[in-house]
Amino acid sequence: MPTRPARPLAAALLATLLAALLGALLPATAQAASRTVQGGRLDWGVKSSFQSYVTGPVAKGSFRLKNGAATVGGSLFRFHSATGSYDPDSGEFNAAFSGGVTFQGHQKPDGGYELDLSVSRPTVKISGGSGTLYLDVTSKAKDTGAVSTRSQVPFATLGLGGINMKGGGSPLALTNIPATLTSQGAQSFAGYYAAGAALDPVSLSADVLAAAGGTAPTPGAPQPATTAPGAETPQGAIADAAVDWGVRRTFREYVTGSIGQGKWTLAEGAQDGGALFRFPQGKGAYDGAKGTLDAAFAGSVRFTGAHLDLTLGKMSVKVENGKGVLSADVTTAGKTENAVALAEFDAKGLTTEGKLATLTEAPTTLTEGGSKAFGSLYKAGTEMDPVSLAVALDTTAQLPALPNLGSTAPPAPAAATPQATPGPAGATAAASSSSHTGLYAAFGAAVLVLVGGAAFLVVRKRRTAEAAPTAD
Repeated sequence: MPTRPARPLAAALLATLLAALLGALLPATAQAASRTVQGGRLDWGVKSSFQSYVTGPVAKGSFRLKNGAATVGGSLFRFHSATGSYDPDSGEFNAAFSGGVTFQGHQKPDGGYELDLSVSRPTVKISGGSGTLYLDVTSKAKDTGAVSTRSQVPFATLGLGGINMKGGGSPLALTNIPATLTSQGAQSFAGYYAAGAALDPVSLSADVLAAAGGTAPTPGAPQPATTAPGAETPQGAIADAAVDWGVRRTFREYVTGSIGQGKWTLAEGAQDGGALFRFPQGKGAYDGAKGTLDAAFAGSVRFTGAHLDLTLGKMSVKVENGKGVLSADVTTAGKTENAVALAEFDAKGLTTEGKLATLTEAPTTLTEGGSKAFGSLYKAGTEMDPVSLAVALDTTAQLPALPNLGSTAPPAPAAATPQATPGPAGATAAASSSSHTGLYAAFGAAVLVLVGGAAFLVVRKRRTAEAAPTAD
């Protein structure tokens, strides 16, 4: 009889130790659940043949970028500032990107267009091995001309065969994913293509914040005024300001293309937003009642390439009577001309809300001085990239965020089989499934140790009882 308590005692000890071990290990698994996606880019050409049709001799049209979208490569549009979530355990991914593009063609005598299609805010959702690309779409029907606007249309299915979405790190990258037009996408595409049509492949890269403590400011986050906190801003003076301007999209493409074979370099605090350059640390004066602004900004951009060396620096903006002028010091061939008026824009949209005055994507035209600065590559009156202004009236105001393109991700080409297909951030199917292998192995080993320990206690108890039968 004295030996009977040994088994309940060992079982109780085993249960207690197992509970403690589970309490230590299982929370680590729970922490690996859904994580925040913040920052990144999506590159997609919609359909290259459609682009060619719009800009070709039949439609004689063009496309316009909006909300910070950019062009990249030969025929891709870059959407920015990913936000959403990713679960490395299940592989579920949901990310929305900012920016849009409008296609217009077949201009009518009244100035309108028979072809008028806008797509924006692409969202990628992946779950259970299938993926869908959603879009906000505004289109004009091909037959009736009726205009419709739809939000988050399931526009295309994404071919994810052989891609393991589990266990990805940061940045998470997918490259050249096949896209196929859905029936709802065909309807919102104004009847130009039927369901099942192959669209351009989709590539994306998204930053995934760590499971804990992932609240650090990102490159695209709104920036507070640079004036020291608590400092008083004199009447009429501005605490901070920024001007965003991409110069001209086709000029950037010319510089980096096969003809220019060049690049651009930012200095003195200028920032690259993909489709635009930000010139920060604006100082000067603003009068909201009169609608006047006189501000100078930091930063410079230098374009170099074949037979090209052009630097724009010390940007300044003057606004008066609803009109604005963007000026800069222009350096070419080692010679600098100061305060050259480069572009003019309509500034009637410059408005004040709270402690922030903004003007968003105002169209600009090249001046005579600007034409000379560009070596007469463009004539005076040529449409340039739109300009945006943000003016902080005191230190509490935050300037709008720059487009957040996220971290640079290594290429992860899509292939047909899991064995040949790198998963997110280069993780193969085998590697991605091993994220908890060490955890499970440790757990199993611990169980064996505990079972062995419990057995040892039982044996020891029995031997003690046999050696001392009179013990209580």
